[in-house]
Amino acid sequence: MDEIINRVANSALEVFDLEDYYPSGIRTQIDISQWLLEGFLLKEKDFREALKNHDWTQYQNHFVAIHCSTDAIVPAWATILVTTYVSPFAQKVVLGNINDLNTALYQEILPTLDYSPYQDKPVIIKGCSKKPVPESAYIMAVQKLQPFAKSIMYGEACSAVPLFKKAK
Repeated sequence: MDEIINRVANSALEVFDLEDYYPSGIRTQIDISQWLLEGFLLKEKDFREALKNHDWTQYQNHFVAIHCSTDAIVPAWATILVTTYVSPFAQKVVLGNINDLNTALYQEILPTLDYSPYQDKPVIIKGCSKKPVPESAYIMAVQKLQPFAKSIMYGEACSAVPLFKKAK
């Protein structure tokens, strides 16, 4: 019987795994509808009082996304005011949901990476992840890798989808 040879392990294929760059930390959504009358109406005096009395220390070192879960029309100053209360405690604050937050984190991280190890090599952007890597992070990653890589695929080595091949 012939020995089984792992051709993937012996190839020049480089794996780019976005999970490797997923920042650890608690992600929290703050829903401002909790401070609106019946979830829809912002009464400035009541809103300011509720923010003043809220325990902001619970967001210490969290990554925070501020959003409104109702269809309320909220003035811009309201989310900015919430930010002034939470930002002394949070690591990062964004307007949106957790996906928007993760996108913002990758927007900070991916430009700082060294892509030179991928120069003229076939690269596979690992597709299956256990962490909630946003699709937008894959789009950012392929843009960063494309000037360096000989080719780019997406998925797993056993079933990769070709995305890009540098012209010869």
